[in-house]
Amino acid sequence: METTYIETPTQKIYKNNAIRIATFIGGPLVAGYLIAENFKVFNEPEKARKAWIYTIIATIVIFGGVFLIPMPNRSSTPLIPLIYTWIAFYLVQHYQGTSITAHINGGGQTFTWGRTLLIGLIGLLITIIPIFGVVYFSAGAAGTDSTSTYGTTKNEVHFDKGNISVGEVDKIAEGLKSVTFFDEASKKEVYVKKVKSSYEISIPCNKSVENNTEAMAIFMQVRNEMQKLFPNNKMIFILVVDSLDNVVKRLE
Repeated sequence: METTYIETPTQKIYKNNAIRIATFIGGPLVAGYLIAENFKVFNEPEKARKAWIYTIIATIVIFGGVFLIPMPNRSSTPLIPLIYTWIAFYLVQHYQGTSITAHINGGGQTFTWGRTLLIGLIGLLITIIPIFGVVYFSAGAAGTDSTSTYGTTKNEVHFDKGNISVGEVDKIAEGLKSVTFFDEASKKEVYVKKVKSSYEISIPCNKSVENNTEAMAIFMQVRNEMQKLFPNNKMIFILVVDSLDNVVKRLE
């Protein structure tokens, strides 16, 4: 009587729950790695390659999307790891569940929880280091924006510390007070930017200023008086409406 020998798998795989836990810890990239490794054992290299491609795309979409969510609406972001973890678990069950069961029933071994958790932690580091880098440099760039206030009405001068010094801003504010633009009657705000040796002062205005020749003449007079106070720096007044990009008049 001929004896049939069933070959016992020699390579190890990752179990369903191991992939789920590691994915929750390390993110979609970890899921891609573990799923791809299983596909290699199952002799499905093309599926392994696709697993990597899909998880890389998913990682970019997920974390890119998080940065696009306005800060007040980010309270729901803790749900995101739970969502992609269960998606990964479903995909493993759907595409590898039968093969994993057959591997284990055939005497094949699985990787230890220690190795799985280590991969999850490594994936976490790989994922969060670039994210922290983006957050750090973004915060650093945003952190140079500053506002100084002057007088009892708290007139505001907005500026970038990386572009112009606080001392220069103080002198400009003193000049605006000297020419009575900054007064104690009403609060005003300006945005100051230095371009080489010139000072660009953006002033938010009402839309009606665009066709108001009298108002334009007053702004021009203030600019001319400021120019006398700063003979070594060209003074440029930029009248804007609603946003700094919506320039209605440039006085120089």
